[in-house]
Amino acid sequence: MKIIILGAGQVGASVAESLVSESNEINVIDTDVQRLRQLQDRLDLRTVVGNAALPSVLRQAGAEDTDLLIAVTQSDQTNLCACRTAETLFNIPTKIARLRSADYSQHPELLDAKNFAVDFSICPEQIVTGYLLKLIEFPEALQVLEFADGMVSLVAARAVAGGPLIGHPVSALRQHMPQIDARIAAIYRTDQPIMPDGDTLIEAGDEVFYLAATRDIRQVMCELRRRDQPTRRIMIAGGGNIGSRLAGVAQHRYQVKLIETNEERAKGLGATLTDTLVLHGDATDEMLLAAENIDDMDFFLALTNDDENNIMSALLAKSLGARRVLALINRHAYADLLQADRIDIAISPAQISIGSLLAHVRRGDVAAVHSLRRGAAEALEFVVHGDLSTSRVVGRRISELDLPKGASIGAIVRGASPDTPGARLGQVVMAHGETLIQPEDHVILFLASKDLVPRIERYFQVGLAFF
Repeated sequence: MKIIILGAGQVGASVAESLVSESNEINVIDTDVQRLRQLQDRLDLRTVVGNAALPSVLRQAGAEDTDLLIAVTQSDQTNLCACRTAETLFNIPTKIARLRSADYSQHPELLDAKNFAVDFSICPEQIVTGYLLKLIEFPEALQVLEFADGMVSLVAARAVAGGPLIGHPVSALRQHMPQIDARIAAIYRTDQPIMPDGDTLIEAGDEVFYLAATRDIRQVMCELRRRDQPTRRIMIAGGGNIGSRLAGVAQHRYQVKLIETNEERAKGLGATLTDTLVLHGDATDEMLLAAENIDDMDFFLALTNDDENNIMSALLAKSLGARRVLALINRHAYADLLQADRIDIAISPAQISIGSLLAHVRRGDVAAVHSLRRGAAEALEFVVHGDLSTSRVVGRRISELDLPKGASIGAIVRGASPDTPGARLGQVVMAHGETLIQPEDHVILFLASKDLVPRIERYFQVGLAFF
């Protein structure tokens, strides 16, 4: 596939890195020469320096025969203008735009073919905010990701000594919870993936990925570790786009304090966040944190635009007694070094939001994509089409499928007829060897490595006879 990416920032660079590894032809446009040079030094792609909304720049990047335009610059106006230009002059089939302002979501008609011609829009800040809310709700988890309209969740949790399943085989999960069907999809031990079978022992320190109906995930988590007390008080460092969004949503359910270094912005946030205590100060100030009772905080989230400040404030908050701390970190190397050390959770906002883009890029009918372990692994939700003669999976038991090593089916959601508009999926089926795959099933797969994506896409594609 030939793809043009507009913007070489954190989101654009992460998308480029993900798609280049899947043998796509990538062109990246940005006005920052240095940023493009760094990207080209480490990835096999082409770059163009210039204004991404200009026809001449798009033409230079090969827009005449491009399959997909991904506009993820920092400017909503640039992204919208580029999509309109791509449609009018180059007839690019699919156009995705990053829109940071919530105003556009209130007027979706502006994005239709007659106006800005945006096929799909994403707001990374909104996606990250939803992700953080799940972690606040389930403080024991490292990741909580939803599939099939929220019916199924994939949860990553660290097994700790004293959990009921520690030292027991995976098969004991069913014995401990006979009324709940759950599936352990993968275990990471010392950063190495293990695709478990029934005899695999769960050890303290394992990072365990499991699938269950969303209503059951808390009970399954209690098998891996003692349940933490519910989150009541949170402190947010940074009143930027993500921090202010999170405070605005969380303040109605939790006691929220927010620290902002810019005095004018702190005053503005104090006026709009009516149920949040907004403080003007520095989150790396030990005296400020102590004065604001950091040792009473259930969750401290460092969400500024500065990686180093986020790391230092999270470490300081932890040392002063915050029960759980999270740092937003853009640099992959920092995140990999810090998670599971003194910082409980290190997240990359670009890796969180990238799944919304990848769902529109993946071949086949893909309903959802989630990046795992900061881009190293992936979970996908495929919608199965075809019949016995045109599909490798329809009408076959899971034990009969020729899936590559490192790929496993965790769950199937079925129930709604494709001919019934607006119908919702209804039945969650945890995958077992004898489970039969039916047409229109939503199949949720765990891939221990992103390198497996092209093979899985081909495996689930329907043969020509189907069309």
